Amino acid sequence: MKSVFRFGGGTAEGDATQKELLGGKGANLAEMAGIGLAVPPGLTIATSVCAAYYDAGGRLPDDVQAQVLDSLAFIEGVTAKKFGDATNPLLVSVRSGARVSMPGMMDTVLNLGLNDQTVEGLAAASGNARFAWDSYRRFIQMYGDVVLELDHYAFEDALEIAKEDKGVTQDTGLDADDLKKLVARYMAIVEQALGRPFPQDPHEQLWGAIGAVFGSWRSDRARTYRRLNDIPESWGTAVNVQAMVFGNLGDTSATGVAFTRDPSTGERAWYGEYLINAQGEDVVAGIRTPQYLTKAAREKAGAKAASMEEAMPVVFAELGRTFDLLERHYRDMQDIEFTVEDNRLYILQTRSGKRTAKAALRIAVDMVGEGLITEAEAVKRVDASAMDQLLHPTLDPKAVRDIIARGLPASPGAASGIVVLDSDSAEIRARAGDAVILVRTETSPEDIHGMHAARGILTARGGMTSHAAVVARGMGRPCVSGAGGISIDLVGRTVSTGGRIVKEGDRITIDGATGDVMLGDVPTVEPDLSGDFGILMEWADKHRRLKVRTNAETPEDCRVARQFGAEGIGLCRTEHMFFEPSRITAVRRMILAEDTAGREAALAELLPEQRADFAEIFRVMAGLPVTIRLLDPPLHEFLPHDDEGFADVAAATGLPETLVRRRINELHEFNPMLGHRGCRLGITYPEIYAMQARAIFEAAVKVAQETGAAVVPEVMVPLVATAKELELTKAAIDAEAAAVFAATGTTLDYLVGTMIELPRAALRAADIAAHAQFFSFGTNDLTQTTLGISRDDSARFMGPYVEKGIYPKDPFVSIDEDGVGELVALAAERGRSVKPELKLGICGEHGGDPASILFCEGLGLDYVSCSPYRVPIARLAAAQAALKKAN
Repeated sequence: MKSVFRFGGGTAEGDATQKELLGGKGANLAEMAGIGLAVPPGLTIATSVCAAYYDAGGRLPDDVQAQVLDSLAFIEGVTAKKFGDATNPLLVSVRSGARVSMPGMMDTVLNLGLNDQTVEGLAAASGNARFAWDSYRRFIQMYGDVVLELDHYAFEDALEIAKEDKGVTQDTGLDADDLKKLVARYMAIVEQALGRPFPQDPHEQLWGAIGAVFGSWRSDRARTYRRLNDIPESWGTAVNVQAMVFGNLGDTSATGVAFTRDPSTGERAWYGEYLINAQGEDVVAGIRTPQYLTKAAREKAGAKAASMEEAMPVVFAELGRTFDLLERHYRDMQDIEFTVEDNRLYILQTRSGKRTAKAALRIAVDMVGEGLITEAEAVKRVDASAMDQLLHPTLDPKAVRDIIARGLPASPGAASGIVVLDSDSAEIRARAGDAVILVRTETSPEDIHGMHAARGILTARGGMTSHAAVVARGMGRPCVSGAGGISIDLVGRTVSTGGRIVKEGDRITIDGATGDVMLGDVPTVEPDLSGDFGILMEWADKHRRLKVRTNAETPEDCRVARQFGAEGIGLCRTEHMFFEPSRITAVRRMILAEDTAGREAALAELLPEQRADFAEIFRVMAGLPVTIRLLDPPLHEFLPHDDEGFADVAAATGLPETLVRRRINELHEFNPMLGHRGCRLGITYPEIYAMQARAIFEAAVKVAQETGAAVVPEVMVPLVATAKELELTKAAIDAEAAAVFAATGTTLDYLVGTMIELPRAALRAADIAAHAQFFSFGTNDLTQTTLGISRDDSARFMGPYVEKGIYPKDPFVSIDEDGVGELVALAAERGRSVKPELKLGICGEHGGDPASILFCEGLGLDYVSCSPYRVPIARLAAAQAALKKAN
């Protein structure tokens, strides 16, 4: 079976459509070679070999090795160089290439093929001994770290000592003799650590590097990145072996990373960085702070070092033409890696660039205007989950700022939090509830967990295309990089800047849009949801079928949700209203009452409060449906559990403390979430639901009379397991409605339905539908009761369950389609078999999850309901689901 595919030299065994087989990098290298761009020749080992490598215990199958060697001969023919030749050596890079971009998460080896003989040949062939020994020291350091798994700090320390001995600050200040000595030191580090010399056989080096790249697919950082970005482990990675071209060949050579548009703002302007006399790792790893690509960007930043546009105008013009060609070809903003070898431009990679939500919006809208894509394509292009970045406050431009440092605006947004200097501590502090700003000299892929835990990231080194910047933008985290004025003391746990000392634990604010670092917290302002945001939402609304409602029980939440485009309330939790200080005493008196009369007296005090609550919500949501869930939680939640609390309740209610203690003991349940709650309260204490139903209808009539706008209350009965429960409860609700309508002389439409949140309810949905006008799937409890897992406790063990593939995602975040989803599908089908017009919705946390919304679209549900700030996410996800279903 063919497992190795060639590209370059006028041939391409693949194209951009084959990302599943060739990985994203391999597919795009083949595509670029096919359209005639200057791509160094190479080979791609297919993604399917990744699983075979692991199945073989970490070894390449023999037939794959044979195909690699055959394709290596092809590269030799194109380049007129020979792998391992002592006079004219071919050097290669070995890189990963998953089907979706995972920046910095997997391993890379450059300059492979160098040894004590080929380095001399490279020096002679290039006429540049410094370049050859620089490449060799880089190779030993990278191979030692990636393949031999040695401590990379040992090599870095040796490099720093060499620079100090020479009296220079940059590695470019070391000459050939200095680098030759450094190589000897590196060789000693390897032999001392391993007890054997550094491998001299280029083929041994090649198999080691290929194995290391495949091996890095299951590294901790790669696993974490996949978990955070919903990338299946089964996809595997491809491996790309490509002829080296050299950006470190002198002042006529360079390397860089560029975007065809600004990935932070979406502005149609070339964006990127480059370094003269360097290799690509120098840019992306943040080892050196690079220069700007364009003169305009340099002048805007006030930088002095010449931009590429100024230093290499001819090559820059060719690069600009390549930008335009690639963007038109792929019809998307491209992230490009390039190398200039002795004034000749080579393109090493292109991919759809990671971008902030703000940039994604602008690019999508602009490209529609430019005729590159359609409105439907624009809707599909924007990651619905990333929209969350746009819906939260940013720094108040009028606020006073105590700026202590400035860096590069690497990822927009603002964040305040405590300074933490390492990723493990960041994760621990964040888990404890602290807002954290991760401050590092530079980040590495091993920092992925700390970056995810942090509210924002600040680095002393690195540019706007460094690891920190790229990963932060993908995560939606604000990031300031290359803040060269800060110095980090990991021993003293302090950060010094401009003569000021910031201790770990002190609070700072970073602004990823300006690069400012400020002491303390800075106030924020609400986001602007007009412009590109409004345009995209209009396009999304044209294409979606599912309605989007909100889960809200306060007027403020209702107003926010309506501003975000909510089409009603899918879940108003009435129990939240009972916790108000002005009414908790009456609630407790009702609960502690020993007879119906006592409960009714307390409920009479609550009636006007509930009526006022509902009236305010109806006013905000006038003209839209409002689903109100009757009291759901077990009564113990409203009661204290300690001596001080017992005394307080006794004093507030006027009841003897002995009675309070006795009643609380009588109400104790061993498993209250499966106990006396939901409709069971309405069955045993019908006066509770009667009061709530009366409050709903009185409020609806009052607001309808005041505003003239239709108010359509939907009364939802929770935790129904049997048809009889709903039949009895609905009869009581209808009786209250009739009484209110008779007393006011006003009638209005209303619905009575139930939450499907128990497996039995899903199974008996046909019986229950006879008494219901709607079903709302309460997937929080349905997931708990189906899986037998407490949502409150699942975090302790769900991580390993997802990592081991037991569940593809956390089932409390994205619906368990095979289990819980099947019950939802079954209930929908059985309910509508009895009542075809039965309204179906979902109001659990899954209502704001794009993957779950896709599932709901497939089932033909009528609406999803989610928290106010996720309404735009749900609107966009619903449109994307409809478009996907249509295709």
